Amino acid sequence: MSKTPSKIYRQHVCNLRELELAISHTGRLARAAIASKDPHRSLRSLLRLYSFLLGAWTETRLRKLLHEDPGFSEAERGSITAETTQLAQWNATVNIAFRKHHKLSRAPLDERTLGVAHAARRVALLDVLSEELRIVIELRNKLAHGQWIYPFNNEGTAVEEEKYRLINKENLLSLEFKYALVGHLADAVHDLVVSPETFERDFEAHFRRLFQVRSNLVTRSYTKYEQALTRSREKARAVRKP
Repeated sequence: MSKTPSKIYRQHVCNLRELELAISHTGRLARAAIASKDPHRSLRSLLRLYSFLLGAWTETRLRKLLHEDPGFSEAERGSITAETTQLAQWNATVNIAFRKHHKLSRAPLDERTLGVAHAARRVALLDVLSEELRIVIELRNKLAHGQWIYPFNNEGTAVEEEKYRLINKENLLSLEFKYALVGHLADAVHDLVVSPETFERDFEAHFRRLFQVRSNLVTRSYTKYEQALTRSREKARAVRKP
């Protein structure tokens, strides 16, 4: 008989579903704005809202992951949540997941202790966090404080130029890909910790999907995405004409 999920786990699931609904609605409105060539100049605001919701979803997805059963112990959760930033908590989650899977308490996490394949996968997950997902995680608080165009430093004395460049570089396609990346990363960590019996089958599949999305972030053209949405809208309007 399977164990009933904990109350806090069920609460995180409810929060996650509500955020997913909000992301879906915001994405639909953003696609409509792109398809109609943004006549009301609403797209930038919708992208900021999508980015904020994605940051909130990323934090909530981590909380759900930490309370999966079986999974992380209370002490392990405490060690992770003691980290002072969301990015550090995600990094700690990845590292502890590999320690649990390989039953390593203190040994270094390297090719000798994890094996070549798993050492490379660990580095890849940490690289996704530092490269593609860092801006999603770190900008959530900036957006929550109304810094939708100019993100300031913690002292509020100057604009953080790198974050300014990155937030204004995001588009709907890149945000959708990052949404998928967080999901694949969390699923891979879940397999390490929660499902050892299906680990070899599912972990590799999650990695293939993660690397495909990561490749799409680099190779997929936003211009073509935009043009496809516009053409689709024009065709739909032509069909509706008497």
